[in-house]
Amino acid sequence: MSDHQHDVAALERESATAARLFDVRRIIGGLFAVYGVIVTVAGFTASDADLKKAQGININLWTGLGMFALGVFFLVWLKLRPTVPPTAEELGAQEPEDTPAP
Repeated sequence: MSDHQHDVAALERESATAARLFDVRRIIGGLFAVYGVIVTVAGFTASDADLKKAQGININLWTGLGMFALGVFFLVWLKLRPTVPPTAEELGAQEPEDTPAP
């Protein structure tokens, strides 16, 4: 394997790692899961006055559980269907063919 092929292969691996690292599903899922846990804990510690204001419904508990479930959904989706970066051939095929000459 030549040095150029080795360099291209290394860049493709780094690109794949960056694509997985900055996938929006990871950020959304992580934030929703963390905030869901925080709001759920606030729901478990709700006072009687808080429940009375919400007409007997523990809004923090239910909202926190929903947020946590949504965060877990995004993280599971990320795990089951990971991002696949485009290959060099696919990127080359997407370039416009009628580029003006310099």
